[in-house]
Amino acid sequence: MIKNILLVSIGGGIGSALRYLCQKWVYQLYPLTFPWGTFLVNILGCFLIGVFFAASEKSAVISADWRLFLTTGICGGFTTFSAFAFENMNLLRTGDVSYSLLYAASSVILGIIAVFAGIALIKVL
Repeated sequence: MIKNILLVSIGGGIGSALRYLCQKWVYQLYPLTFPWGTFLVNILGCFLIGVFFAASEKSAVISADWRLFLTTGICGGFTTFSAFAFENMNLLRTGDVSYSLLYAASSVILGIIAVFAGIALIKVL
């Protein structure tokens, strides 16, 4: 149990740091009202969790420990659903209802598609 907590904690720290760096980079490139940084991080994280999950199911290349580290740790720290919800609330508070609806719907739909794409990629390899 302690080993699993350490795997998730270390992976979560790495994922959180990567999220921060990615979001800062995207926001510097595109300083717009739409929260592109969090949006792109969430879609990429959904794709990666699909890849890691499918790769661990397909072969023994990714052990149970690595799967825990990559999916729950890194992807869990990297994706930002709480930031997503907070940013949607801010969009609604500022009257950007259309951006809020677009952001919420596209994040959920593309996130699910990205997970399927990650799984499909590993299945064809």
